[in-house]
Amino acid sequence: MPTETAGPYPGDGSNGADVLEISGVERSDITSSIDTDTTAEGTPITLTMTVTDLAEDGAAMTGAAVYVWHCDAEGEYSMYGDGLEDETYLRGVQVVGDDGTVTFTSIFPGCYSGRWPHIHFEVFPDIDSITDAGNAVLTSQLALPEDVSTDVYSSSLYDGSAQNLDAITLESDNVFSDGWDLQLATVTGDVDAGYQVSIDVPIDTSTEQEAPEQPGGEGPGGPGASDGGGAPPAGGAGEPPEGAPDMPSDGGSDQG
Repeated sequence: MPTETAGPYPGDGSNGADVLEISGVERSDITSSIDTDTTAEGTPITLTMTVTDLAEDGAAMTGAAVYVWHCDAEGEYSMYGDGLEDETYLRGVQVVGDDGTVTFTSIFPGCYSGRWPHIHFEVFPDIDSITDAGNAVLTSQLALPEDVSTDVYSSSLYDGSAQNLDAITLESDNVFSDGWDLQLATVTGDVDAGYQVSIDVPIDTSTEQEAPEQPGGEGPGGPGASDGGGAPPAGGAGEPPEGAPDMPSDGGSDQG
């Protein structure tokens, strides 16, 4: 699985906000905030990730911890968006079981300007190591199929996403443009019943992950973002909280 940037809204302590220090972050259902009753609305999905270790002949990476996060239907990120600083929805951690899988209940993410529909994730060696983002053995993103995204974005809950999707392709996305075969999720289901999203995540734990190359320029999505992209459809995902540290120099090319 290729390494990708965590983007400017990771919530893992590397850019201000840190959900991984909060009790209750280890959960399968990530639709609601941990400490409030706020629930993100959208088309339901069940995300299943199969995590294997290539250094162990592709054996299940049992005991590893997977942190998943993504934007809401309006393209905004909890912990960073205006008025969302105290929300933690669409963020959570699961521990890989004996079968190599983790499963999350969530919603289909929106499509904001400048980015293809995607879900972020980080893999850690174990649950005790999640409190330091530097312990991650893989930081990456998965892409969602165009046909499914088009169907989902017909809903009024995803206002602006259809137009943003029309303005971008996998070839022009600054994260997936160098190849997406290993990152394109398999999706089944429908809008009414919800979708099952699955992806294999093979990791070579015998090597250190390499930071992705950064394109030139800095746009509204943070360091490395190309000019003019990265803004959510509903007016922006907001800037990191005041006083938050700068993005790490190896932050990569993502706008969000």
